[in-house]
Amino acid sequence: MSYIGASVKRFEDARLITGDGSFIDDMKLPDMLHAVVIRSVHAHARIRSIDVSTALELEGIVEVITGADLVGVLPDLPIRPMGDRAVEEFNAPQHPILAQEKVCYVGQPVVVVVAQDPYLARSGAELVTVDYEPLRPVLNPDEAANEDTPIIHPSLGTNVAMRSIQEGGDIERAFAQASHVIRQKYDVQRLAPSSMETRGVIGDYDSARDMLTVWDSTQAPNQVKRHLAQMLDRPEGTIRVVAPDVGGSFGIKDCMFSEDVLIPYLSLRLGQPVKWIEERQENLLTYNGRGISLDVEVAVDGNGVILGIRASVLADIGAYFYFTTPFPLFNAARRITGPYDVAAVRVELLGVVTNKTPTAAYRGTGSPEAAFAMERTMDL
Repeated sequence: MSYIGASVKRFEDARLITGDGSFIDDMKLPDMLHAVVIRSVHAHARIRSIDVSTALELEGIVEVITGADLVGVLPDLPIRPMGDRAVEEFNAPQHPILAQEKVCYVGQPVVVVVAQDPYLARSGAELVTVDYEPLRPVLNPDEAANEDTPIIHPSLGTNVAMRSIQEGGDIERAFAQASHVIRQKYDVQRLAPSSMETRGVIGDYDSARDMLTVWDSTQAPNQVKRHLAQMLDRPEGTIRVVAPDVGGSFGIKDCMFSEDVLIPYLSLRLGQPVKWIEERQENLLTYNGRGISLDVEVAVDGNGVILGIRASVLADIGAYFYFTTPFPLFNAARRITGPYDVAAVRVELLGVVTNKTPTAAYRGTGSPEAAFAMERTMDL
């Protein structure tokens, strides 16, 4: 049979449109426990104390875990290596599984409560008391780049997370020969990607076989498996990661999150299946896309031919790095020329830490930001 010119039906359509899809929250396992994550209500605050005693007294509450319980047990979330990408400065703040000592953005995971059903878990979470000492937040990326601004992560010694210059050709000559120079600044606002299905994870440890099975609404099950093996200190052969039907992603589900590690860890610790399903408000608080400003100058000759592009790109990366955080910034710089023949380019990249939700890949990963800036400049 030739497929050329033929209308080919997708294998999964009939099952999905008749309601026979199988998503994370559809799954029910014997003796399954349910987890709820308590998140920071402050953009920047020191954690004075966490009182979980009242929650533990509630019947049906199985476990309450804080950041202090994970010190020396679980490492921070992984960051993808920069590889061959040229970086003059790289100070990546790694995201802790649960906040320790202070919180750095609204929505940061602080405590996880495990109970016999999701309603009890929510009730238990309401009984946990977190005493915060609010600190001054840094919210403006231009302010964050200023050396006089308080440093969010003192161990880094700076709020500058990334600095790089991408260039080629003789940019000074291009602008010296220009008949006209077009200048414009473009602010591409942050947004919260919202797929139909929020994130969800189930961990199920079978002690008889020493096998940990993880169902995860993810784009990258093999990546999750590899990092779980490293973070849980287990051979990859003892971990199985299953991505069932996934109700959308837009790039979110290509990252590792605290819950991707916490839920399997809790199943190992408690010896029972544990499920966590993200609520929509959590979805809006824990991951952002975009948040990039581009200052663009284009040198053109008398016929409107582009001689060179000079640009500075400022990215508000938020409080921590996720797995794909650096790449929208790099892609915006590398794709700033679009489809045009440009002999000389110089782009300065600056990514700064703020007390906002971390940003990472979202639909095109930096390409739409670059295309918007370039095409609007061409219109001018």
